[in-house]
Amino acid sequence: MDIQHEIDKDNMLGVIKDSSEQLVAGLELGKDIKLDKRYDAAVLSGMGGSALVGELLQIYLNGQFHTPPHQRRDPSPSYADASAGRQEGTNPVKIYINRSYNLPPESYEPGCLNIISSYSGNTEETLSCLDEALKNNLNCLGIGSGGELADVCREKNIPFVEMPVPSPTFQPRCATGYSFSALLQVFANSGLTTLNAEIFKNAAEKIKADINVFSALGEDVAKKLANKTPVVYAPVQFKALAMIWKIMFNENTKTPAFWNFFPELSHNEMVGFTEPQGPFYFLLLRDKNDHPKNLKRLEITGNIFKEYGIESTVIDIPEGEIVYRIFAALQIGSFTSYHLALNYGIDPTPVEMVEKLKKMLST
Repeated sequence: MDIQHEIDKDNMLGVIKDSSEQLVAGLELGKDIKLDKRYDAAVLSGMGGSALVGELLQIYLNGQFHTPPHQRRDPSPSYADASAGRQEGTNPVKIYINRSYNLPPESYEPGCLNIISSYSGNTEETLSCLDEALKNNLNCLGIGSGGELADVCREKNIPFVEMPVPSPTFQPRCATGYSFSALLQVFANSGLTTLNAEIFKNAAEKIKADINVFSALGEDVAKKLANKTPVVYAPVQFKALAMIWKIMFNENTKTPAFWNFFPELSHNEMVGFTEPQGPFYFLLLRDKNDHPKNLKRLEITGNIFKEYGIESTVIDIPEGEIVYRIFAALQIGSFTSYHLALNYGIDPTPVEMVEKLKKMLST
């Protein structure tokens, strides 16, 4: 057995390589589910990997239906209006994310759908939100692989998107492609947004075709991160990608990591690296379509950090349709955290500290 398989006992590499297939499979999961009314907003309540889909839906809906002024042929000062730049005839649902035992105020708005997301179906914070929603007769949609969430949804006749469990060790953080496509399909079925299945199929195929490029890039970046703490920065419209990269380092590599976004970070956080109390390495996720001032800001920030003895690498978010951009960038992050885990001799799949906490909470 080679060193890779000695460390990667549950084949996280295979999970990463196959993850693009979830974009098409997820559409099938949601194809027969249609909500019984129209909504203009949704609160997704979930924890850990089960909440990440909400972040990705925000990026997708903003990227699919809004065009920033600097990218328009006829820039308009009316961009402050939420409807500016939106494609004619569309009104995509607004997504809010809730990571708590309780529902936020938005959950109680008349036009709001409460999405209860727990991959295991047994996440206590999420089940608490479901209980609150039921007590207050709020509209719900469940998504998970089973557990108590599935049981309650079936008992209460709540629409439920059933997620697959590819293996006993499959982790919720690895299922975002399934939940992303499934929820968008449900939204499309219910008139909450539009969806072109061909774009999802093309994105999955292109990611698969680019897999070796992404793996090589991730392996190269991982070498630069050796014995350093990763700090991931991204433009504001893709800030969730920086957060998810950070989570990948936490869960796959079992190492601390941090994230932030441009331009806000250059007004405060960067000053904290004047006297860093440890070795850091910056990963700057760049969107070549970003505001010109942000592109300049990113380049200057990297140069300033270099003056202070801190290295950085710029990683371009791949070009293409927004679905491809999101999941290609996540693929690069997955490979980076995976290769860094192997370099440290760490199995990337299990999250023993989390499981220990859950066990202690249940006693």
